Order: sequence, then structure tokens, then C-alpha cells
Amino acid sequence: MTQVAGRTAFITGGGSGVALGQAKVFAQAGCKVAIADIRQDHLDEAMAWFDGRGHDVMAVKLDITDRDAYARAADAVEAKLGPVELLFNTAGVSIFGPLQNATYDDWDWQLDVNLKGVINGIQTFVPRMIERDKGGHIINTASMSAFVALKGTGIYCTSKMAIRGLSECLALDLADHGIGVSMLCPGAVNSNIHEAVLTRPAHLQKTGYYGADPDVMAHLKQVISVGMEPEVLAQYVLKGVEADQLYILPYPEFRGTLEDIHERVMAAVARPEDDPDYAKRVAHGVPGGEKREKVES
Repeated sequence: MTQVAGRTAFITGGGSGVALGQAKVFAQAGCKVAIADIRQDHLDEAMAWFDGRGHDVMAVKLDITDRDAYARAADAVEAKLGPVELLFNTAGVSIFGPLQNATYDDWDWQLDVNLKGVINGIQTFVPRMIERDKGGHIINTASMSAFVALKGTGIYCTSKMAIRGLSECLALDLADHGIGVSMLCPGAVNSNIHEAVLTRPAHLQKTGYYGADPDVMAHLKQVISVGMEPEVLAQYVLKGVEADQLYILPYPEFRGTLEDIHERVMAAVARPEDDPDYAKRVAHGVPGGEKREKVES
């Protein structure tokens, strides 16, 4: 059981959407919260919401792709709020379209934020957590795209499937240090991720898709407006963290899809009786799936 009250949480993308929902819920659960975001307007709006509510919250302007800035932000937060023991790698971006239309800039932008941004958070805070030996918890926000491939989501899906593998391995590696790992996989959320293109850096503007087109953004917002509210989603995260749950999958509408995917995977896996070398590999300890139960709690 992970206790959250009294601990310091560092939340990327915390100025809005999914991450702001996490900031609100975990602050209400007794955490000291650092909200990190690349957009100053979102930081201002978030801090205005917290004003007068009695929570210990600070805002940090941060581009999570800047490793030096990340280290400075970590130092500033820990100097004011104390050691970070809850790391929320929540910030993310998206842009959609056929893979064959993608540019290198389209790839680099999404992977820099969605994957390398998470790596930067881990590289910044995990050594500190291990050195202090007080445990902690890391929450990586992936997506149902970590399991489900959909047409037109190739780059985004690649980044989120990478977060799945990263999270599962990290859970194994950190278990002996008392540091838990959870992977949140949202479906539709009533957020502002449709505005992600507004934060796209100037040196990565060449795209095969769309830019800050108001009609496109309005359509994307319409699609996600019926999604789960960020604070409702964050309540699932709180319960998942407290229970040291690796997978946080609060969308029952994906049950049938996931069952179908896993049925097809299992149907494709060779059976021991059909492989004459199976027993030899097992006898020599060749890695297989025998230890999976450790990360599937």
C-alpha cells in the first residue's frame, strides 16, 4: 500500500487536463504538489483554481524535453516542498494522420515529449528516490493506444506502446527499492490535448498533417468532449497508486477490444508440444514468461 498524504508530487503537464485533475485530487488527498507545464497561461489558470483552498502547491514552467531545465526544476521544487516521492509523467502531445504522410519533425516532436519526456522525468528523480531510500511511486500516463492500434495514430501509438514496455520493466527494476510504478491508460478524456500543436517547437514545424487549424481543433475537441472528466480519472489513479497497481485501465468500453487482441496473440503463440527445442530452452533457463506475475498485480 502506497501512502500519499504528506508526500511531494511532481506532475508534468499539470496546468490543464488530465494532469491538472491529478494535481487537484492528490492535493486534496494531502500531497504537496508541484505543477510543471510548458504553458504559462495554463500555470496561471491552475494556480488561480488552487488560490485560497489551503493546499501546498507551486507552479514550475518547464519544457520536459530540456534535461538541464528539468534538473533545475527538480532542485527548486525539492528546496521548497521537500523530496519528490510521487512522480507523475503525464504531459503528452498528439497529432494524427497516416504514417506514410509523416515527416521526421512529426516523429521527433511526439517522441521527444511522449517518450523522452518520460525518460527525462525518470532519469531526474529515480536516482534521488533510490538514494533517499524512502520508497515512492512513479505514474506514467500512457493511453489505451499502449494496447490498441488504430488507423491514423501510428506515431502516438508508437510512443504509448513504448511507455507500456518502459513501465513494465521499470516496475521490475524498482521493486527491490520499494518504489512502485503505475501506468495509466486513458481512453477519451474531456481535456485540451487537441491544443497540443500550439506547443510544438519552432524547429520541428515541418509536418505532413495539420497545424493550429481552428476547424481541426474544434473537431478534435468535439470528439473528446464526451470523455471522462479529468478529476474522475484522477480518482482512479489515486486508488491505483494506493493499491500499488501497475495497470490503471478505467475504461470498460475497451474490454472487448482487449480480449480480442489477446485472443489473437495467444492463438499465434506456438504450443510446447509443437516445438522440439522447447524443453531444452526451459531446462537451460532461457527467459520466458515465468516471472510475469510479479508485475501483473
